[in-house]
Amino acid sequence: MVNEIFKDTQVKMAKVVDHYRNEVATIRTGRANTGLVEPVRVDYYGSMTPLKNIAQISTPEPQVIVIQPFDPTSLGLIEKAVTSADLGLTPNNDGQIIRINIPPLTEDRRKEYVKLAHNMIEAGRVAVRNTRRESNDSLKKINKDHELSDDNLKRALDDIQEMTDKSIKELNGILENKEKEILN
Repeated sequence: MVNEIFKDTQVKMAKVVDHYRNEVATIRTGRANTGLVEPVRVDYYGSMTPLKNIAQISTPEPQVIVIQPFDPTSLGLIEKAVTSADLGLTPNNDGQIIRINIPPLTEDRRKEYVKLAHNMIEAGRVAVRNTRRESNDSLKKINKDHELSDDNLKRALDDIQEMTDKSIKELNGILENKEKEILN
């Protein structure tokens, strides 16, 4: 029972860290990054398809993202999807590929993006702590039902706290890297 709680907690915390890593990747940095357009979904033959499934996305230059569709007839659909995704980016369609020029960030925009990254990571920390609370409550319930001794409860709670600290440290590392990326 305790091992199931540990595994469940580890999986949930790993999912939280991955989710917020992907969320933070969507924040612009002033440099071209394929992560900016990867969340875009294209209405491709009636189904909403992730952009990366129907096109090759690359960054041949530091300030340019190039989208090359596998099916040339989908070029207009991709352009429309990028425009309507409200990313603050303007796609340029030359008939074969789509180029997106990434404008340099102003100092104020950089500060806004850093603040946004801080808010995202704080939400991640809260999610990790909520997972810890749920796990601790489950362990305390098992202890109350006399299926877990007090010593083992203390040890288990310490292990859950260790997982929590590790996940929060990972989130802080993600934030630190993104901050450097945005400010440089």
